[in-house]
Amino acid sequence: MSDAPAAKSQLKTVLVAFAANLLVAIAKSVAAFVTGSASMLAEAAHSWADAGNEIFLLIAERRSVKPANATHPLGFGREAYVWSLFAAVGLFTAGAVVSVQHGISELIDPEPASDFSVAYIVLAVAFVLEGISFAQSLVQARKGAARFNRRPLDYALNSSNTTLRAVLAEDAAALIGLVVAFLGILLHQLTGNAVWDALGSIAIGLLLGVVAVVLINRNRRFIVGQTPGDSARRIAGRVLTNHPEIARVTYLHLEFVGPEQLFAVAAVDLVGNHREEEVARQLREIERSIEGNSLIRKAVLTLSVSDEPSIDFD
Repeated sequence: MSDAPAAKSQLKTVLVAFAANLLVAIAKSVAAFVTGSASMLAEAAHSWADAGNEIFLLIAERRSVKPANATHPLGFGREAYVWSLFAAVGLFTAGAVVSVQHGISELIDPEPASDFSVAYIVLAVAFVLEGISFAQSLVQARKGAARFNRRPLDYALNSSNTTLRAVLAEDAAALIGLVVAFLGILLHQLTGNAVWDALGSIAIGLLLGVVAVVLINRNRRFIVGQTPGDSARRIAGRVLTNHPEIARVTYLHLEFVGPEQLFAVAAVDLVGNHREEEVARQLREIERSIEGNSLIRKAVLTLSVSDEPSIDFD
């Protein structure tokens, strides 16, 4: 089961980011054409890449919540990691590579820039719009971190919520990139040397490359079967041990099958001493009960052996 209010809030975060990036991309493109600034062109490529990536993230949000069926009994949650991976690759190719290539080209054959005031105005407006998007994603990260008793930065970087991580990382990179672009253009204007503008373009490209590689690596981990950390394990363990019909848990395997969706396999010792058929029915009922928790997509329970030690989830 999914948390509907949280899902709607996250969808709103992605839509805000898409709208901000689209407006900023158009403004930066016009400014790059008017000024001839290499840093501004790099920023325009950055924003167009971000806007395109938000489309991938919207697809990730929509497809990952499709209900389970006979061919996908664990649901479609991992779709989020696939489409987020596409977005990260797009950020690398359309943002990082283009910015670095253009910067190198400007270093080899620099071109003078003009109308610096236009660039400064566009950068200021972009900073406001990107800041609004960043604030929205930061609020979402803090809510998620509070839910799992984690620090916001740790939650954003390491949680299974790949869409939020992508939006937050792209917004943070956008704000840093704007500062870099401002410095490159300002130094170009003050010194009359286009090398500073070109270096700004290269620096923006390298920044995007680092962000893209981090996002690609995070999505790769979850696609191939990332196990949750101690916090998620404790939460899932307590869901089991707090059930009135479970006396103790001796084995627990957890695997992410989507953002904040776990597949749980556990060996449990049940309260009482019932006949085999009654125990089988009891296990099935407990599984369905546990799957009512928004974090547990699927639960499979088996019986513990009497001499197996209990797991402490405190």
